[in-house]
Amino acid sequence: MHAKHKLPDMDRVTALIREVTEAEILPRFRKLEDHEIGDKLQGEIVTAADIEAEKKLTQALLSLDPKSVVVGEEAASEHPEIMNELHGSAPVWIIDPVDGTRNFAGGSECFAVIVAYCRGGETVAGWIHDPIKNFTVTAAAGEGAWECQGRDKKRLTVTGQASAFTDMVGSIGKKRREIFEKHSKPEKPASFVRYGCTGQEYMALARETIHFAEYGLLKPWDHAAGILIHREAGGYSALSDTETQYKPIPPRQARLLLAPNEDHWHALRDILNPQSIVL
Repeated sequence: MHAKHKLPDMDRVTALIREVTEAEILPRFRKLEDHEIGDKLQGEIVTAADIEAEKKLTQALLSLDPKSVVVGEEAASEHPEIMNELHGSAPVWIIDPVDGTRNFAGGSECFAVIVAYCRGGETVAGWIHDPIKNFTVTAAAGEGAWECQGRDKKRLTVTGQASAFTDMVGSIGKKRREIFEKHSKPEKPASFVRYGCTGQEYMALARETIHFAEYGLLKPWDHAAGILIHREAGGYSALSDTETQYKPIPPRQARLLLAPNEDHWHALRDILNPQSIVL
């Protein structure tokens, strides 16, 4: 990458995410009052934890890079024009303060905090934090992916050792599973999961407890950090119709497929055959 010196302090951002998590998210976990949960468009919900965590993260991250701007999920919900910042010249922080909000509101531990840092339309750094287990998966472009717990850091590597689909775990939608089972060659298809939390799935992809995934509605706060982390760990991803790399742009419908390597990607794409599916 040409601008490594312009990256934010990775450890400082990790610390800020943990501080905000402890101050605004964990105290509300399994303690939300009815008035702290509201409805958004498209059947989504928002909680006081989402709103307050995004406010605190926005303030903290802007202080790290005063020339940057923030695109937060909750701010974008209220002010869609903020999405225009993704096409601007300033560095952009993309925030999902509580990914898996419905899980969080229901008392499930499967939620995450996601932050991405983008320059020139490319994600150059990403963080996904597990508030319950208190570890963070991070990546900077060209510098690998890492799992950080306390002061301990472990490099993450996608090995692709699960060569047969029968050995793999995949995250794809229910209707897509039917297509996979119908067209895959193995007698028994891979097992499938769906966490209801994209951040947790990206951590699982980088740690290789999930081997492949496909997503159809691409929101930048869900995917910008995770795709970088997966790629820096050695995984391969691309849009199925164009075979081009994902870029952090406003939400749109497209098929994004992630696999351990390019060979697996093409094999999975051929099975799912997204061009024959009406989005």
